[in-house]
Amino acid sequence: MDNAVYSSVETPAVLVDLDIAERNISRFQAYCDEHGLKLRPHIKTHKLPRLARFQIGKGAVGITCQKLSEADAMTEGAGIDDVLITYNLIGEAKRERLRALAGRVRLSVVADSAAVVDDLSAAMDGSGHQLTVLVECDTGARRCGVPTPEAAAELSGRIASSPNLRFGGLMTYPPVGGTSAVQDFMTRAKTLIETFGTPVETITSGGSPDMWRAHEAPVVTEYRPGTYVYNDRSLVERGICGFDDCALNVLATVVSVPDPHRAVIDAGSKVLTSDLLGLTGHGYVVGRPDIAVDSLSEEHGRLVSQEPIGLKVGDRVRIVPNHACVVANMLDAVVLTRGAEVLGYEPVAARGKVW
Repeated sequence: MDNAVYSSVETPAVLVDLDIAERNISRFQAYCDEHGLKLRPHIKTHKLPRLARFQIGKGAVGITCQKLSEADAMTEGAGIDDVLITYNLIGEAKRERLRALAGRVRLSVVADSAAVVDDLSAAMDGSGHQLTVLVECDTGARRCGVPTPEAAAELSGRIASSPNLRFGGLMTYPPVGGTSAVQDFMTRAKTLIETFGTPVETITSGGSPDMWRAHEAPVVTEYRPGTYVYNDRSLVERGICGFDDCALNVLATVVSVPDPHRAVIDAGSKVLTSDLLGLTGHGYVVGRPDIAVDSLSEEHGRLVSQEPIGLKVGDRVRIVPNHACVVANMLDAVVLTRGAEVLGYEPVAARGKVW
């Protein structure tokens, strides 16, 4: 690559090409508009209020977060006022923060057990607000979620009967390839719940790997992709996008060339992460498909090639990581670009927000 283009950027660095990110956002928004789906992107990938505002400006109905601290970082002074937190919020320490957030934005949360529902209800005591709660459903990922449509219907009744809560619908995060299972589970759950006279106004699903199949589950009213804003090697390998659609790259410098087939860069697991997602190696070296990032230690990444590697100390490479979401959480700031133009550093507002 042309070392002069990014000569002002200290490495290792995370580059985000806004032209590509905005194109990705616009493309999937157009798909959702075509198929009558509401779009509620998950900010876990970019964690940047400026990109969330762009998503909403293009037509997204709000944002998805995992933690209260993420929601705080994304909404304080950012003009974003509609948030779904797709995570069970438990414990006294979170109650005041939940109440405060519910008092300043349109907030929805999820629950998959009576214990979580009761904790949410207690959190809202005396707040003067009804909190919207969706039932999280396990449609095959075997993470969180009620296991059957019958259990979803039972829990919806518990939510609806609480004076502090309002039943908002159903939520799922399915496994890759799980679109038909979502359609089956949610159709049955919706029918059961509405039999008792309770409307199911929102059925929300997600996942970038299956985003172009979202219309195959017409029972779903809302979709929550995250990675689509940047894309990554895992999505390229699944055929969801191409490397030209990957807005996030890691910029690294060659710090050692111990032999003609091996080089070492200054980006290790602290930047590229150790996530494999079923792949071999830790990323794709842009313009050099012959090179594999075959191992990482904390501060070193090893590049190997069966051909002469053709790199020297001081050269720079760009790498599309396996998993963009984790990489975006690694550094305090990303470097925004538009093509070859470097715009400057942008703090990652929701980085490290785990509470």
